Amino acid sequence: MAEGKDNRKLLEVKDLRVSFFTPAGEVKAVGGISYDLNYGEVMGVVGESGSGKSQEAYSIMGLLQSPGKVVGGSITFEGQDVLKFSKEEMTSFRGSKVAMIFQNPMTCLNPVYTIGNQLVEALRAHDKEISKEDAEKRAMEMMEMVGINNVEKRMKQYPHEFSGGMRQRVMIAMGLICHPQLLIADEPTTALDVTIQAQILELMKALQKKTKMGIIFITHNLGVVADICDKVSVMYAGRIVEQGPVDDIFYKAAHPYTLGLLRSMPRVDADSYERLIPIEGTPVDMLNPPEGCPFAPRCEHCMKICLKKMPPYVEVGENHRSACWLRVREYLDQNSDGREGHGNEQ
Repeated sequence: MAEGKDNRKLLEVKDLRVSFFTPAGEVKAVGGISYDLNYGEVMGVVGESGSGKSQEAYSIMGLLQSPGKVVGGSITFEGQDVLKFSKEEMTSFRGSKVAMIFQNPMTCLNPVYTIGNQLVEALRAHDKEISKEDAEKRAMEMMEMVGINNVEKRMKQYPHEFSGGMRQRVMIAMGLICHPQLLIADEPTTALDVTIQAQILELMKALQKKTKMGIIFITHNLGVVADICDKVSVMYAGRIVEQGPVDDIFYKAAHPYTLGLLRSMPRVDADSYERLIPIEGTPVDMLNPPEGCPFAPRCEHCMKICLKKMPPYVEVGENHRSACWLRVREYLDQNSDGREGHGNEQ
């Protein structure tokens, strides 16, 4: 986790909305999410597949594929509106200011170029002044930094000559070669076995401590979140249903969906015969989302109002908020104790 916190805002996302305009209709992949990230902070974004985690990240990078489109909201990076960048500004922004690591490194590395070639190209695309020799030197330094040995030999090798874990290390080196201030990691450990996963996480924690960059870590693995993040945003059906410091999310979860995710996760301290409890039902049809809370059809605490109306956010702790009618009811019941309460509609 980040040490020596810097409370200045690196990234601010406000009411971001992303839709895909398909022949069958408009799919609202991201339905008005807001969060901010300080310099040197690590934020986890968790949720099931299809909850909109990757699409919001692609929006920051300007990598949304057609027919996807940002239809509302703002993304502010160091005071600049990213959505108003020209094509040239966005190309310069990607890599030098913000970098992204993807789930499967084999699809991101070019099979016909050597690893050294690709690292040098990534650097020289953003730093036109640097000589080929200096670029190669920096590439080798980055490879050593991410734990790749025998770098001179490795620079001349092709992607297929690297193992899955080593390829992911190369992708991290490529992402960090221009010293970005924000790294977006989109499920970077999913395709790796558990031992290699742990190595990559340790590497990312060490690099974060060394470079003080901000990280958005997208995953469906809550164990990974507990290990690396300062705060967590839990997404469901294109919305953030709960946000808070990592300890609050794990020990004081306030949304039924977060509780469901935690219950379905294997625990080291559980009895051997203890069964995992899955979340019943199926994810929302994003073409025809429900009127009320998107989680209502799967929620064991569902009330009539949940099916009809979207819940507002309720502050349930310091920097910890949840969008759930149960919490609204609790807040109204406790209103006499003078605590400040729920905010805006999502």
